[in-house]
Amino acid sequence: MNAPATMSTRPYLIRALYEWCTDNGFTPYVAVSVDNTVQVPREYVKNNEIVLNIGFDATSSLTLGNEFIEFKARFGGAAREILIPISRVIAIYARENGQGMAFPLETSGEVNVGTGDGQISLPVNPATDAVSGLPAASDAADGKIMQLVENPPEMQTIAKGKKENPGPSEPPKPPFRPRPSLKRVK
Repeated sequence: MNAPATMSTRPYLIRALYEWCTDNGFTPYVAVSVDNTVQVPREYVKNNEIVLNIGFDATSSLTLGNEFIEFKARFGGAAREILIPISRVIAIYARENGQGMAFPLETSGEVNVGTGDGQISLPVNPATDAVSGLPAASDAADGKIMQLVENPPEMQTIAKGKKENPGPSEPPKPPFRPRPSLKRVK
């Protein structure tokens, strides 16, 4: 007896973490493993991966669907259409504190490509990238599981754009302000 196929939880988790980020005033970022099913500016891709800001201020017409993340964004002043299959999202996290979730790259079985009724299923070789035939970008094919870890303090300062300081860091001291005084008005 075959059980009915269930949908992946990945798009629901992505939407939930996106909402959590925006509700708390954080900037949601997605890390994407790029192959030829992903429509992003290739000049910004490094090591077959790209990190994109999907916050309200950085995108327009954002759609977090069950199969694709779609939006328009500006890169170097030029507007671009972005299309990311949900299966290629490897993490969603808050830029400010690194909290979020990482996903294993789906490298076995089939990948659904297309929208609506025009979907097709492509077979995937676990040792290679889904369509390009390049070696897989993650260790998921080796049986390793991705794990979410909190950023250590030194990584948080790097993420905020500060240079790494090997010594112990102390919180900044508040600026000196004289004690306020009240005047009696008659």
